[in-house]
Amino acid sequence: MENNKNFTHIDGDGKASMVDVSGKEIIKRIARAEGKIYLSKNTIKLIEENNIKKGDVLSVANLAGIIASKQTSNLIPLCHNINIDKVSMSFEVLPNYILAKSEAVCSGKTGIEMEALTAVSLALLSIWDMCKAVDKVMIISDITLIEKIKEYQ
Repeated sequence: MENNKNFTHIDGDGKASMVDVSGKEIIKRIARAEGKIYLSKNTIKLIEENNIKKGDVLSVANLAGIIASKQTSNLIPLCHNINIDKVSMSFEVLPNYILAKSEAVCSGKTGIEMEALTAVSLALLSIWDMCKAVDKVMIISDITLIEKIKEYQ
């Protein structure tokens, strides 16, 4: 298929295909992502006071994000399995939502933005799971890539 030559994830027959990164150089790559979960004021208070019955919401969300980032290539079909050097999570509790942020770092041939986005997504889903018994109106939104950096040596 001649008109598929501009698409990186489509082969000559128009089928989905993983990109060959074998010829690319190894460089340090950093990605930062964030997302929000809107919660009721009562739920925010319960989280701040560590009174959610399932436990410490933000500690669990932190671990969920880190663990999820390491599973990205198992979850997203055309993602490369990359060696992750570091993933960190942070959370800011605001009056009506929690802002989750991730930073993922690797030295590799392809980017780490999907790992950063996966970390935020699963951290927010973990907060949802921890709070679903007390909050029926939660909304997850604004999951986005904030920054993508290549550091050439």
